[in-house]
Amino acid sequence: MNILITGASGMVGEGVLLTALQDPEITRVIVLGRHACGHTHPKLTEILHPDLMDVSPIADQLTGIDSCAFCLGVSSVGKSEAEYTSLTHTLTLGIARVLAQNNSNMRFLYVSGIGTDRSEKGRTMWARVKGRTENDLLKLPIQAYGVRPGFLLPIPGQLHALKYYRYVNWMYPVLRVLASKSVSTLSELAHTMIRVAKHGHSSDVITVTDMRS
Repeated sequence: MNILITGASGMVGEGVLLTALQDPEITRVIVLGRHACGHTHPKLTEILHPDLMDVSPIADQLTGIDSCAFCLGVSSVGKSEAEYTSLTHTLTLGIARVLAQNNSNMRFLYVSGIGTDRSEKGRTMWARVKGRTENDLLKLPIQAYGVRPGFLLPIPGQLHALKYYRYVNWMYPVLRVLASKSVSTLSELAHTMIRVAKHGHSSDVITVTDMRS
């Protein structure tokens, strides 16, 4: 199968990329981003595009894709709801619509997070926007899933692990016991996404419990 990954220059996307490259059932890994991901591999193809808000100019390169692991995202800190909506909902749906037009019945795995609010009415801004994004992805002619990780333990040797994880990794064994439904390794998340990309899932929400099992 062929899988497209966005956000491969970020921690989650890099973890999914490394896992996909090691999977013998995945024949081609396409990375879409503004910047190079920093990895090379015989089955890796990079598509660099400066404006991810509009991927229509490269639509002809986004064909023959069986699944998309959408790991691209930004923090809501310091952003207005309008700005965060543009960078989260508008960008995601823009890419998903182009993929849906060119790849029928593909699976689209959208990384959101624990607390995502599909009612779109809660007090937390990022959760409403992520919830709206999940809801609108489900309306497209694709198999869409909301992947909701919590605290993640990075994969050893990652180039793009968030710096603050270096200082809080010691907490992981404790959190694994005290908050088991909100803590997983990035390896568990990545393997779960690859599994769903290949075989689907009974629910359109992927929880931390799913990742750990």
